Amino acid sequence: MSNSSPKGVALITGSSTGIGAIYADRLARRGYDLILVARNEERLNAAAAHLRAETGVQVTPLPADLNDKAGLAKVEAVLRDNPNITMLVNNAGVGSVASLLQADVEKMQAMIDLNVTALTRLTHAVAAGFVARGKGTIINISSVVGIAVENLNGVYSASKSYVLSFGHSLQKDLADTGVRVQTVLPGATATEFWDVAGYAPQKTSEITMRADDLVDAALAGLDAGELVTIPGLHETEAWTRWEQDRREMSAKFRNARPAPRYHIA
Repeated sequence: MSNSSPKGVALITGSSTGIGAIYADRLARRGYDLILVARNEERLNAAAAHLRAETGVQVTPLPADLNDKAGLAKVEAVLRDNPNITMLVNNAGVGSVASLLQADVEKMQAMIDLNVTALTRLTHAVAAGFVARGKGTIINISSVVGIAVENLNGVYSASKSYVLSFGHSLQKDLADTGVRVQTVLPGATATEFWDVAGYAPQKTSEITMRADDLVDAALAGLDAGELVTIPGLHETEAWTRWEQDRREMSAKFRNARPAPRYHIA
C-alpha cells in the first residue's frame, strides 16, 4: 500500500453512487486518499476497489447507515480520531416530491435525521480537529430548493434551507481558523435521487445536469474560493444581490417596538 497522501484523506458520505461517487473519483484524481461512507456494503466495496485500481490512492470503505445511531456514531468517531482527514464531504441525503399531506411522517422524520441531524453531527465531529490543526475543508451539499422552497416536498426543501443557513453560520464561526466551508446548491441532477424521491423522469429532463458536470463545477468553485456554489446559476450577480439584500435587511430587524403598520399603542 502506498504512503499516505500529502493532501490527506477526504471522507465522503453517500459515496457509492451518484454525486458522492463522482466526488470520490475527482478527489482521488487530485491525490486525496479516501474514506467512503454508504449503507450498501457491496456497492461500497466495489466502488473502493475500482478507485484503487484506477487511481492508486488508499481507499477505505466504511459501511454505515447514518440514520442509525450506532452507524452515525461510528463515522463521528473516525472524524474525531483520524488526524489525517483534511476534508469532509457531507453528501448523503434523501428527498421526496410528495406534498406534506401525501407524505409518510416517519419517512419525513428519517429525512430530517439524515439531511439535517447527521450532517450537523458529522460537521461538529470534524470541526474541532480541523481548527486545532489550522486547516481542513468542509463541503456541505444543499440544493437550489433550499431557496426555491416551493418546488419539492416541504420537509426536503426545509432541510436544504437548513444546510445553507448552517453553512453561513459555520463560515462565521470558523473565520480566520484556516478551515474552509463551502455550501453547494445543485439543481436537478441525473442520479438515483429521483428514483428514491418518486419522480424518475426528472433524470432525463432537458433541465437536468449531469452529475459529472455538477461535481466538476462545484470543485472549480471551491478552487475559486466560493463560499456558496450554485453550478446551474449562470447570472452570478443574482446571488450577489440576494446575499446583499439579505444581509442589509438583517440590520433592520433590531427594533424594540412593533412596526407602525400594526398600530400597537
